[in-house]
Amino acid sequence: MKKEKIYRVFSHLPELTTERLTLRKMSLIDVGDMYEYASRNDVTKYVTWYPHPDRAYTNEYLHYIGTRYAAGMFYDWAIVYEPDCKMVGTCGFTSFNFLADSAEVGYVLNPEYWGKGIMKEALTRVLKFGFEHLGLNRIEARYIEENERSRHVMESVGMSFEGVLRSAMLVKGHYVNVGVCSILREEWLKKQEKSSAKTE
Repeated sequence: MKKEKIYRVFSHLPELTTERLTLRKMSLIDVGDMYEYASRNDVTKYVTWYPHPDRAYTNEYLHYIGTRYAAGMFYDWAIVYEPDCKMVGTCGFTSFNFLADSAEVGYVLNPEYWGKGIMKEALTRVLKFGFEHLGLNRIEARYIEENERSRHVMESVGMSFEGVLRSAMLVKGHYVNVGVCSILREEWLKKQEKSSAKTE
């Protein structure tokens, strides 16, 4: 996998769709929807960033993200829940290891939409894009150890738990243990074959 391909793909972020979702670029029209969840303590408890203090901060953040998209250096989609025509979170790649053909994914979801299978649906679509369009061999995800809800999402899309990295990150002044889950291309393909066989 070459850096140039990633920059080319993500500087014109493709829109992805599922049965209920549209994954698209974040933009300034998302200020209200993003601030609604990004300002909540229960959302930011297990992430590296603090709650957004006001809508102006969210607006500035989205403006900055627009410049990163243009440079092909931001790999996250806004999740739009079509039944409500609402941006309810984000899902995408946080980093790439170009030499190893691997990537890390991350996500966040408005708590008002927890329990609906939305993140499983979004993450499944992002994994599909990673393996089939980007040609990745491995995709991993990480979570702060206490965040079992996030681990459950990872395992629900076929990722395998690999272990815990002790005091692997400094988050908001505290060292935290980080769990790692991953899925390989061959595992993904087998999963798709099984799904196809069930529908035939």
